[in-house]
Parts: sequence; C-alpha cells; structure tokens
Amino acid sequence: MSHAADAPTLQLTRSGARRLAPDLVPLGDAFRRTHCVRLPALIAPDLLSRVQRAVERGEFRAFDHDGIATELRLQSGVATGLLHVLVNDPQMYRLVEEVTATSPIRSFLGRVYRRDANGHYDSWHSDLVQGRSIGMSINLSASRYDGGVFELRETDSGRMLASIANVGFGDAILFRLATHLEHQVTAVRGPHAKTAFAGWFLPNDSYREGLRDAGGLPAL
Repeated sequence: MSHAADAPTLQLTRSGARRLAPDLVPLGDAFRRTHCVRLPALIAPDLLSRVQRAVERGEFRAFDHDGIATELRLQSGVATGLLHVLVNDPQMYRLVEEVTATSPIRSFLGRVYRRDANGHYDSWHSDLVQGRSIGMSINLSASRYDGGVFELRETDSGRMLASIANVGFGDAILFRLATHLEHQVTAVRGPHAKTAFAGWFLPNDSYREGLRDAGGLPAL
C-alpha cells in the first residue's frame, strides 16, 4: 500500500525542520494506542535525493549484531553526518516529545543499514539500553522493496500492536521502547534492498556536543 498522498506532519528541509501540522492530537492518540506511528515524507523530496546520492557514494560493510541481526552498515561519512545534523533539530525534538509524551529529548543517534534478500535477518529485541525510550527509522531506499516490514508486539503475550511496510520514500516510523515491548523487521524479498536510517532519541545531549566539537559539519 502506498502512502505517498499522506500529508507530512513535520519535514526536514535544507533550512531545517518545518512543522506542517498545527494539531498533533490525532497523532499522539494513535501513538498511545499502538506505541507506533508513521511520519509521511519526513525528509523533503529534494533533500532526500541528495541524501540518497551521498549514501550510494559511501562504503557499506557486513555487520553482525551479536546474533540479533545481520546487515550491511554504512561507514561514517558525508551521508551519516548529514542525516544526524538533519534529525538533531530542536523542532524535531519538540514534535517527538509532543507526540510520544516523552521528555526530555536532547539528541538522536543512529546508523544507516541496508538489508537484501541474501540472508540478512532481524530478530525480536527491545533496544532498551543507554536511556533509550523512543526509536525511529527513516526509509532511504531509492526503489520500492518487498518485505522488510516493521513489527511491534507485546513481549509477554506476543500480541501484535503494529505491522508497517514503511515503503514511502523519505517516510519514517516513530516507535516506543519499553520493557513490555519488542520489535523486529521481517526479511526483505525480491531484487531491491531496504536502506534505512534507524536509531534512538536520547535524554542527553552528549552526541550533539560531539558534533559541535568535531566541527566541519556537512552543509545543507
């Protein structure tokens, strides 16, 4: 199912994050019910094209996450730096706080991964370390992929709360992390790989301080 016609709530642009929906109550209500919502076209189309080009110029290496998942992971460079600058915007923090009723949010830390049909997998897990409480995944794929569905369920009962094929270009999924919840991404099928920027919103600003100290941030 395509979600291309959905209106964005907030959009990351070359000039920063722009809030486009004055009323976030429906989105917040949906998040409280299912602990997961989709943010259509979070990255503006023109900026997404630039990000995708930077991703393709980068180097992917095989990565095994302690038997939980296998993937290709993009090494640090222009694309990862640009994405972190885009998401670590105060407007983005405020929207996530308002929708999820979680505060404070002071930084976001993530990685770009790619999974294809050649044996990559993910397993049920919670990501509950280092004060994480909200996760996010942004679709960076240049072609529509099959499979790769994000699933969220209750840990003890196994009751499924959300199942989202996040195939809209530049769309994002925002989801809760908690002791009673776990999530996974199903196997990718077919010729096209899934590429995503995924990570966690954090209650401290240590990552932003690291960006400022490093200097030379990518220009938008």
